[in-house]
Amino acid sequence: MAFRPRFAAIAGLALVLFAGKPQASELNLRILQTTDLHMNLLNYDYYQDRLTDEYGLAKTITLIHQAREQAPNNLLFDNGDLLQGNPLGDMMARVKPLPKGAIHPAFKVMNLLRYDAANLGNHEFNYGLPFLRQAIAGAAFPYVNANLMLAGPGRPRHAFNPYVLLERRFTDKAGKTQALKIGVIGLAPPQIMQWDRPHLQGQLLAQDMVESAQALIPQLRRQGADLIIAIAHTGFEKDPQALGAENKAAELARLPGLDALLLGHAHAEFPSAAFAQHPGVDLQRGSIHGVPTVMPGRWGDHLGLIDLTLSRQQGRWRVVDSHAELRGVYQRESRRALVAADPMVNHVIAKEHGDTLAHMRAQVAQSSAPIHSYFAQVLDDPSVQLVAQAQKEYVRRAVQGTDLERLPLLSAAAPFKSGGRQGWSNYTDIPAGPLALKHVADLYVYPNTIKALKLSGAELREWLEMSAGQFRQIKPGSAPEQELLDPDFRAYNFDMIEGLTYEIDVSQAARYDAEGRRSASNAHRIVNLRYQGLPLDERANFLVVTNNYRANGGGGFPGLNASKIVVDAPDETRQAVANYLASARQFNPSADGNWRILPVPGVRLVFRSGAGGIPHLPALPRLSLLRQDEDGSALFELKP
Repeated sequence: MAFRPRFAAIAGLALVLFAGKPQASELNLRILQTTDLHMNLLNYDYYQDRLTDEYGLAKTITLIHQAREQAPNNLLFDNGDLLQGNPLGDMMARVKPLPKGAIHPAFKVMNLLRYDAANLGNHEFNYGLPFLRQAIAGAAFPYVNANLMLAGPGRPRHAFNPYVLLERRFTDKAGKTQALKIGVIGLAPPQIMQWDRPHLQGQLLAQDMVESAQALIPQLRRQGADLIIAIAHTGFEKDPQALGAENKAAELARLPGLDALLLGHAHAEFPSAAFAQHPGVDLQRGSIHGVPTVMPGRWGDHLGLIDLTLSRQQGRWRVVDSHAELRGVYQRESRRALVAADPMVNHVIAKEHGDTLAHMRAQVAQSSAPIHSYFAQVLDDPSVQLVAQAQKEYVRRAVQGTDLERLPLLSAAAPFKSGGRQGWSNYTDIPAGPLALKHVADLYVYPNTIKALKLSGAELREWLEMSAGQFRQIKPGSAPEQELLDPDFRAYNFDMIEGLTYEIDVSQAARYDAEGRRSASNAHRIVNLRYQGLPLDERANFLVVTNNYRANGGGGFPGLNASKIVVDAPDETRQAVANYLASARQFNPSADGNWRILPVPGVRLVFRSGAGGIPHLPALPRLSLLRQDEDGSALFELKP
């Protein structure tokens, strides 16, 4: 009994001492992200001329409002590829250019949403630097980019603000107001110097994204940043990436001092099961190498959310817990809308939307049959061949009377709308009848310009070998049914070349991977390669029409670069297609079957495409339907 008072006194003293010790402040902060909107401000498909439930910032806004109501402490960012990507974007840049001093429709909407900052994507540069600078001048929030520098003599200078230090006041868990400084770094893929070389050569230089961020993180800390966020327009690869690579998410996530990582560019979704096998991934928490990360798809089909718990320890704020997730506007499995569109967007950009519709509905020709791209990856296809023919006709006229006129003329084109990660409704599907400008834009969705390269027959063969990397290797004697298409290969890199005939032997290993790296295989998938019925002379020279992206090295194709360009045309491919159709007036879409995939004995070659292709099967005897799935896709067989 004698010890009780002494124990009570000690306990009381401990309580007094504990009560006198300052308690660590904690607050919750929600980071919201949009990315790769590509001017899909409305939930409207300009190519099909109808509303859609699958995407659009108007839909994402509903999610933004919901997320903000749940978490009053929040920040909202955009990760670029905003200004280009659909006819509304083209309208503002090319058709009815943005008047001097006017606010671009994207910023009419985004300013009302009170974005905190935004990053530049690669497609921001498609219309040239003057238009880009004019457009972003209308943003009521800062734009950042740290790895693009001004070209010229002297010390390198940033072409844009490399970062911004946001000062915000938030409410902590105890109800007290806390001041935070948030450092935001912007990054873009250095490959813009290839993809938009005509716009950027001599004006900009690009540095590695990781090196640029690494240099700025300590600088921001010295300036008092409590939190550092990288908005990186880059994807996430499984394997380590080299200096200057396009997709550096994993390497960025390893940088000391980075608190959150916002990704884009790849039109993929993180966190999701697609990245379950990537090193350093925690799908439950939504992190890469411990850094909370999101990549919310494309076109406003998802909103990215990162919830951070911050604790003030030893005089600074630290992230003590985090969770990242995606919220979608559409459920693909049931094909059901999850949210309604916010009416604000339609009200704010009604005039620009109306002007775009009027322009896109203008008729240019008549088609005697449907034009679609559901099977452009497995069969010679009219939608791709039409583009190739239009390009060829353009350059034929352009080289008349020059030495280039004597070269054999070929034309390369690829399918742009081919479902997959873009969604199983993302196909060209034009009914027979009037062809309008909206259909031209549907056939060719990018504002690329026409180029022609002078190449040898040997270089042409390797071009096609790279394209043939789209297919998985099919192994005779293995499974009786094998998937034909490699989902990691981008369909816009599957070039067919009009003017040659050839076959593709998918039982052979690919000579190049999806990034253009040479494999260990010495085999050839391209067989029976001929020009005008004779075996291709690999020493002969050819004139090959393509677009500025491919001509300047886009896609990593072997031997293709700006030094091979001999026709550097300023006109867009879409305009060439429109002119080609207008000159024909009555157009009969057909494919000449200049290439085909060889059958593999004992193996059924199967592939997935949009279920919208099913009604077109009667006209395609080499294809049959195996199964239709609820997500809008279907499994087909390519028959011998």
